Amino acid sequence: MAARCGETAAQRKPSTRLVALEWLRYDPLMPPDPKPNRLKARLPRGFADRRAGEIAATRRMLETIRQVFELYGFEPVETPEIEYTDALGKFLPDQDRPNEGVFSFQDDDEQWLSLRYDLTAPLARYVAENFDALPKPYRSYRVGYVFRNEKPGPGRYRQFMQFDADTVGSSSPAADAEMCMMAADTMEALGIPRGSYVIKVNSRKVLDGIMESIGLSGETHASKRLAVLRALDKLDRLKLDGVVQLLGSGRKDESGDFTKGAELSNQAIDRIVNFTGWDEKGSGSKSLQSANSVTLANFETAVSESAAGLEGVSELQSIADLSEAAGYSDRIIIDPSVIRGLEYYTGPVYEADLTFEIRDDEGRPVRFGSVGGGGRYDGLIGRFRPEPVPATGFSIGVSRLAAALAALGKLDGAADVGPVVVTVFERERIADYQRMVQHLRAAGIRAELYLGSGKMGPQMKYADRRGAPCVVIQGGEEKARGEVQIKDLIEGAKAARAIASHAEYREARPAQFAVPEDQLVEAVRSVLARHGLT
Repeated sequence: MAARCGETAAQRKPSTRLVALEWLRYDPLMPPDPKPNRLKARLPRGFADRRAGEIAATRRMLETIRQVFELYGFEPVETPEIEYTDALGKFLPDQDRPNEGVFSFQDDDEQWLSLRYDLTAPLARYVAENFDALPKPYRSYRVGYVFRNEKPGPGRYRQFMQFDADTVGSSSPAADAEMCMMAADTMEALGIPRGSYVIKVNSRKVLDGIMESIGLSGETHASKRLAVLRALDKLDRLKLDGVVQLLGSGRKDESGDFTKGAELSNQAIDRIVNFTGWDEKGSGSKSLQSANSVTLANFETAVSESAAGLEGVSELQSIADLSEAAGYSDRIIIDPSVIRGLEYYTGPVYEADLTFEIRDDEGRPVRFGSVGGGGRYDGLIGRFRPEPVPATGFSIGVSRLAAALAALGKLDGAADVGPVVVTVFERERIADYQRMVQHLRAAGIRAELYLGSGKMGPQMKYADRRGAPCVVIQGGEEKARGEVQIKDLIEGAKAARAIASHAEYREARPAQFAVPEDQLVEAVRSVLARHGLT
């Protein structure tokens, strides 16, 4: 029988029979197993470890995004990574996966809990739970990991980071336009030049109008409409042939897995693809010159018999007008190819699309594509409230954006400079060295005491691998003179490149100098200042 939660080791006594069996198996004369049954260290599929350089680069990037979001008046809020499953809702694109794309488990009170799959659904729960205490409209941003129980693949992870901003409590298209403007400002603040990105905008209402025109209106066709949207959202990844298969009978991927299609007629498929486009210039309803007025006129013609579709065109017109008034008309473009796969979107949807080219795995030029997106979700918070609560938001895919910045040479992937390392020359004087470390830390200087067992050579190698700017050395002779030696590793590396032989290097001792022990802090500060590290 399984042990109950909360039992101590003493309460879980092994049976007499089990103890006897263990003694029978034990032989003190038997040599130890040369191949002990050790656990294999392995990373789960779809997850990634991150090292210091990547973490430091991400932190700097997040700080830039945070500054832009706060410039727009958004304030931070945090929600837990685990929510009640029913609070998250069933909105993921890959509902054919176990648990409908969500990692879930049952609590001891038999309630189902899930790891969040995005940052929007938890925000909806938070706003509903704290509705009366929050100002309306409520403007917030959040950053954190989300989890998808999806089939992993190249560039497709089960855990990834998002940075979101949302405005809750405003139904005005101005709130959507501002999200698009903020997305554009974020791209430029991160160093992506104007002309290398575009914020593309469409509307779920317009898309609903198109589907009305092929007979997919009403609740009875809700699941089929969603299948159509999710198929169209995969155009970048699957290209036209794959999307057409998903709009038709279905598609079998490279692994042999089959995804059931929307089962539309060929005529209906042509109508939808001809409206949204097929990822080629001049396809779909978008203006060849990206003129919003022309695109919107095409939209209006396409949904002329749909009240919902015409309402969507009107909202897009407002966004275009506001963008033009604020000077963003060259960066915020109405585009019928923007779909967004999540079920909860109800109005305008948008994406931050990077237009520069990179090389794929086979060396072919490809456009980088989307690094973020969002839209209006007026029904999500209303699941918890008696009254409707309008909301709109934008989400940045942090890892994908970091990859884009790296491709542009705009991401500093170097780890932060390491700590000053105080070496241990004489083990019996460890307290003296610890005191030096504490003096440096008290002065606000990042420092550490070498805690390994190596002699001076390994200690210097350790400091180098840690990225230490300098090391502190005090042997018996320095102690007798009341001095410490400081070795500037950054300057020493430069000098070493100009010295021909190892013997000459040892004789020159580049960038190493002695100071009185009571001037340790000032001397280290001068080294850090020399390299701009203060």
